[in-house]
Amino acid sequence: MSARDTLSPGAKAQQTLAWNMTLLAHHDLAGFGGLGEGINMQLAKEGRRILWLAHESSPKNFSGVDVTDPRAPRLVVQTELPHGEMRSNSLDVVGDMLAVAYQTHRWGMKPAGFDLFDVSRPEEPKRIAHFDASGPCSRGAHALWFVDGEYVHTSCGAPDFTPRNARDDQIYRIVDVRNPARPVEAGRWWLPGIREGDSAAPPPRLAGRFDAGFRAHNTNVFPGRPDRAYVGFIDGGAVILDIADKSRPRLVARWRNSPPYNGFTHTVLPLFGRALLVVTDECVQNDGADWPKLAWVLDARDETNPVPVATLPLPQVEVFGRRGGRYGAHNLHENLPGACSWRSEQVVVGTFFNGGVRAFDISNPYQPQEIAYYVPGAPALSPVGAIQLNDVFIDDRGLVYTVDRCAGGLYILEMKA
Repeated sequence: MSARDTLSPGAKAQQTLAWNMTLLAHHDLAGFGGLGEGINMQLAKEGRRILWLAHESSPKNFSGVDVTDPRAPRLVVQTELPHGEMRSNSLDVVGDMLAVAYQTHRWGMKPAGFDLFDVSRPEEPKRIAHFDASGPCSRGAHALWFVDGEYVHTSCGAPDFTPRNARDDQIYRIVDVRNPARPVEAGRWWLPGIREGDSAAPPPRLAGRFDAGFRAHNTNVFPGRPDRAYVGFIDGGAVILDIADKSRPRLVARWRNSPPYNGFTHTVLPLFGRALLVVTDECVQNDGADWPKLAWVLDARDETNPVPVATLPLPQVEVFGRRGGRYGAHNLHENLPGACSWRSEQVVVGTFFNGGVRAFDISNPYQPQEIAYYVPGAPALSPVGAIQLNDVFIDDRGLVYTVDRCAGGLYILEMKA
């Protein structure tokens, strides 16, 4: 535990904790503050900066916030989902095109997949096309990655994919959007053994209380290394794929820590200049029930054999585990390649639910050091009685944008570390 985390076990979650991060502004998004895992910034006409935010649950789809003046954020648009049994958990923006993922609550429902929008006028998003991923065993898309204007990489079901186990229903799919009006699948990959008809045996599953499935989650592909996909495959671990031939992705490496850990590999962030990977395991249970959920530093000099060398230091679970809701790793600022994104291979910033947003210096990858954090007090309407910071984005001005999963909305922070 950091010496600066002065909370004692059982301390009130209404207390705000901060070190080397200062709150510049907060926005409650008109009371619809439950936000997902999609944050990205558009540099719009006349130099305006529009922060696009995906909502974790209905009724809202996505919100656009003008953060040109970060101390006076202004909601410019907020859209509705078609119905209440779906979510738009993830989005990305390239230029004036916004991609938004749609996941339904049950198989067979629509719309399931993703939409492309023209946001050249941010106040008036116009749908360009829908990529339909609905099907008898599909809930659509949970997360997507869209950074080059050409391909959407997504964790997504498919109408012709039947999993052996219902928890394994979202695979890695590559969708060609070079003609935005006609998105078409370019390739796909899944862990051998999870599909009906696979010759491989089904992978051994975690114990029932921790079994979250063998599904794709974050699907990161960077323009500087377009032949590699870095995929968090939930209970399947961290996956590196060769996608030089997008029609036939090929496994390069799979790093697994579960068992003995409790699964849900979420994000695989490559730091190319240092041959490192930062990998998070998402906390998905309240009150520390699935602890530990950590952020790992891996030596990837031999990409076929990543080796863990450290974890990012976190406050003890005795301090935060019972503060309300989830406590553990989740998302990272992913060094997005857009014009508005801050990038660093020395400092890693992540969200940890009721542990807030935290920054770490990994100049020495064997001994990461925490250098800043911000833990907001519990939002008034929080159903779990504590903050649940869900995602983070840092812009090229060094400003930190983080969002609450439940009710807290958007927090804009200045990091001084």
